[in-house]
Amino acid sequence: MIPEFSDRSKELQEKLLKFMDDFIYPNEGLFKEQQAAMTDRWAVPQIMEELKGHAREHNLWNLFLPESAEVEPMSNLDYAPLCEIMGRSPIAPEATNCAAPDTGNMEVLTRYGTSEQKDEWLTPLLNGEIRSAFAMTEPAVASSDATNIECDIRRDGDEYVINGRKWWTSGIGDPRCKIMILMGKTDANNPDRYRQQSMILVPVETPGVTIEQMLHVFGYDDAPHGHGQVLFDNVRVPAANMLLGEGRGFEIAQGRLGPGRIHHCMRQIGVAERALELMCKRTKERVAFGRPVAEQTVTLERIAEARIAIDSARLLVLKAAHMMDTVGNKEARKEIAMIKVAVPNMTCKVVDMAIQAHGGGGVSQVFPLASMYAHSRTLRLADGPDEVHRNQIGRLELRRWN
Repeated sequence: MIPEFSDRSKELQEKLLKFMDDFIYPNEGLFKEQQAAMTDRWAVPQIMEELKGHAREHNLWNLFLPESAEVEPMSNLDYAPLCEIMGRSPIAPEATNCAAPDTGNMEVLTRYGTSEQKDEWLTPLLNGEIRSAFAMTEPAVASSDATNIECDIRRDGDEYVINGRKWWTSGIGDPRCKIMILMGKTDANNPDRYRQQSMILVPVETPGVTIEQMLHVFGYDDAPHGHGQVLFDNVRVPAANMLLGEGRGFEIAQGRLGPGRIHHCMRQIGVAERALELMCKRTKERVAFGRPVAEQTVTLERIAEARIAIDSARLLVLKAAHMMDTVGNKEARKEIAMIKVAVPNMTCKVVDMAIQAHGGGGVSQVFPLASMYAHSRTLRLADGPDEVHRNQIGRLELRRWN
């Protein structure tokens, strides 16, 4: 049985719903207009800073951290409905300083960073003064198996020297992105495959860091955020930039990716809800073959199917969040893997039905559905592909019967 949300979570849900109605939804169009009017594609629309100011004023800021000395802790279960609400709009997570990859990076620094690392990087991230990126995936290897990572990190006196190439480094295109957390190998010959990797802080402006190209997602460049292919050519950073210690990269990754995966899934529930809302409104407004599209049997069936799928997926997410809070990420790894497979697939299906209900407009820029579908489909690869998670679920299930 999943317990009720806390009184604090319920209060924040009400405040956040009002914030979305008052500030987020009315300014989605303005965000696009300001972006289109800029000569620099990667500049940040001014409305975003205004929205961040409103979020601070309403105490809707940094809602995600489960443990922190800087903000009041929030359990995963209590955060789930808040993240879902923010997921209904592409601009809401950043407006409340709850956007990826910053959330994951802030959690890493909170849990594993030194006091000096926190002062230099965590504090400005929490204040929304800078943004960050996470460099893990590589173009030359199958990064679904993170032990394949080849990026080299070598100690040289009081520095580490980094050589390698990363891609899908999300957030690197943002002019406010100042710091990356990079995963590479410090001990490629260690017989323990899970002690070869380390994570290290790399300031974006360090000599030797080159953004080779910005990658598109189904044709979307995701500016001003973006996903970059980045070359690290003899990049030197202080030894003090190492996180937790050499060989602890997988340990950090598990601490980071568990919450990161569930945050994605929470937001995806919001995406699916928005798509269903758009489908219902569109089909009630349009007439085909003498009656509203909403009254056509196929439409009613699709709406019902979407409602069942969304509510089922939400319950899985809430169960995973509750388990993370009560028994920890390791014990909840099967449930985390289950939602990582179930939720993006569900969202793709719901958005696809909404596109179909919109007709030709559904695949155009007039409605947000095409973008929703592109990013939902991408999440079947991000943070581990479906196949990896299904294999893990299967192995864990088999263990029950040994």
